[in-house]
Amino acid sequence: MIDEVTAPSPVKPPSGPGRWRKWWLAAFAVIVLVAGGFAVGQRMEQGETSAPAMTFAPAPPPSNAAPPSASPSPSPSPTPEKATLLQLPGAVPTKGSGQFTYASLRSSVFGGKGQLRRFRVAVEKGSNEDATEFAEEVSAILGDPRSWTGGGQLRLQMVRGSDPADFTVYLATRDTAGKMCLNGGTNIRVGGRPYTSCRATGKAIINLDRWRLSAPTYVSARIPLFTYRQYVINHEVGHELGHHHQGCPKAGGPAPVMVQQTLTLRGCQAYAWPRRNGKTLTGPSL
Repeated sequence: MIDEVTAPSPVKPPSGPGRWRKWWLAAFAVIVLVAGGFAVGQRMEQGETSAPAMTFAPAPPPSNAAPPSASPSPSPSPTPEKATLLQLPGAVPTKGSGQFTYASLRSSVFGGKGQLRRFRVAVEKGSNEDATEFAEEVSAILGDPRSWTGGGQLRLQMVRGSDPADFTVYLATRDTAGKMCLNGGTNIRVGGRPYTSCRATGKAIINLDRWRLSAPTYVSARIPLFTYRQYVINHEVGHELGHHHQGCPKAGGPAPVMVQQTLTLRGCQAYAWPRRNGKTLTGPSL
């Protein structure tokens, strides 16, 4: 650190006619040098070793640029509240308008290799569910490496409702789900009312009753609703991807996601994902 500046030895004035002007110029230069050194020393004593860094703000986008799309990213862990919740409280609407609100979010592409299939997400009007929240949850599930893209043979991407898509994930009240599934060739009634979810061509239809209340196989085992939701999305989308129902490969082991876990675990333990420990988990075909 510079504490002081030592001035150079005095300069003897030159002699001879016409040299006084040069002497005064030289003396003035010495004075400027000394003053400058003193000022630098003072700044360094105060901790200022360099000029303040300049900050540059990024240039604004062109006025005609489209706003960036939201890109929900997979969230592998539930919040503490969701980690223990078995069912949502309150009455579940049994009938909606039959019309759907499509989420306007677009995700990144999930998976690194394989065929790309795009999907949309829609929520029935009158279900009291938010399309954006449902889309974020669906996106987080299907974007997880334990889901269908983890094997490196398939890629998925959520797109806006106005975009072309290969299939749509619907959240519908039980009455609407019953009609949509029946139109697609599947009767989801149990005990006289629409109970399970289903897949119709180009549609993974999630029954609002199950989305909010889970299923007895999960509730009795005290498995969180959060986990059941992972299962039912993976299961119905699995049908759309060409997978069929399976049985339990080992009693007491994890159930493949294509087991009808809403109705029975077939001797297995509930499990929500197509993959486990980096490998595909499958059971015998039914």
